[in-house]
Amino acid sequence: MSSQVRAQVIPLEQASAFPRAPRTVEETGLPLLFLVELASKLLFVRGQLYLTEMSHQLRLPAIVLDSLLSFMRAERLCEVVRRGETDGDVLYELTDAGRARAVEYLGRCKYAGAAPVSLDDYVAQVERQSVTKMKVTREGVDKAFRGLVIKPEVRDQLGAAMGSGRALFLYGPAGAGKTYLAERLALLLDGDVAVPHAIFVDGEIIQVYDPLIHHAVEDAPRSAGAAIDNLMRPDLRWVRCRRPVAITGGELTLKMLDLDYDASTGFYQAPPHVKANNGLFVVDDLGRQLVQPEQLLNRWIVPMDRHHDYLALHSGIKFSLPFDVVLVFSTNLMPSDVADPAFLRRLGYKIHIGPMDEDEYRSIFMRVCEEREVPFDEAAFRSLLEDFHAGSGQPLLACYPRDLIGPIADFARYRGEPARLTQDSLQWAWHNYFASR
Repeated sequence: MSSQVRAQVIPLEQASAFPRAPRTVEETGLPLLFLVELASKLLFVRGQLYLTEMSHQLRLPAIVLDSLLSFMRAERLCEVVRRGETDGDVLYELTDAGRARAVEYLGRCKYAGAAPVSLDDYVAQVERQSVTKMKVTREGVDKAFRGLVIKPEVRDQLGAAMGSGRALFLYGPAGAGKTYLAERLALLLDGDVAVPHAIFVDGEIIQVYDPLIHHAVEDAPRSAGAAIDNLMRPDLRWVRCRRPVAITGGELTLKMLDLDYDASTGFYQAPPHVKANNGLFVVDDLGRQLVQPEQLLNRWIVPMDRHHDYLALHSGIKFSLPFDVVLVFSTNLMPSDVADPAFLRRLGYKIHIGPMDEDEYRSIFMRVCEEREVPFDEAAFRSLLEDFHAGSGQPLLACYPRDLIGPIADFARYRGEPARLTQDSLQWAWHNYFASR
């Protein structure tokens, strides 16, 4: 996925929902000794740092770090190397005692990045920007699906499902377009959310922000006065992002849905459904995983019902996190074949994505012809419908136009000829695709 940054002006009323920068150590929600540990590790790794550089690296305001470093100086863990003309130009380094302490800290945990946020602050923020608070309208759905060939009743089902925030189940034959539709649902996600770099739980660090899932939004400078600007200054331990989208497929295992502890670094990675909080979590190709579908589905019965999930640290400590995602399952199997009635009852929407009618199929076919620069031919298309689809009993699925026209264009390019849609070229592509004689 792309991690491009898009700039936009953030309205003041929206900015007020974003966490504000702490002004004291207490307001960070983190223990003082943990912050001492984090600052010591950063200074050990970097050698010497100016106050402004430490503020940027730890994502904490200089006023908070100034108080923290004063404590560390009093404990003779760090010292001032040089003073500039401003407070931000003060250069710090560790003392011998500070370096010895930092080595001890790094032996337990090598994390030396952005300061985490507390578990309580994370839970409160996820609830504040819940995906259930999105407003999905018919106009918004029409805009998101503009240019897409989709049955009106399916479009309305998808729109209602996204507006409800409940889980949905897309099922139908392979090639009907379920995965494409599931990914397209991301266009219905409304608004930006705050995502923490990491969260602090019982002395442990869990990394949450993932540039492969979280697409950062750059705040444009506000035109408000300096007093308002200071009042609304954001907490940089959080990243303003578009609502996240996480997609998993056949690689998904039960272990991936738990915290991932790296013993070599001493901290955790959040599981994909936690990274997708306040957004969309798609489980594609349900039934192709190494574990049974029932095992995966049973893992989510409690989170779907109570909107929170339980995770465990390697120490055995368990804690609760919000489960605030639109959960989308996509499968070639019938719902009754992969889940029992208890689970199906918790699924808000079960949407069948099936074959297309002739007009819908023609529309996609003509569009793909235009994209691949293969002139559309009505006689050849009629032959495809009558001689190949009807003759073989193959349904009109959304994947076939691209899968048939692509090889025709490839073969023409190989031969150095203009691509043409003929009965012969379609026959060649059909037999090549379906491995028939």
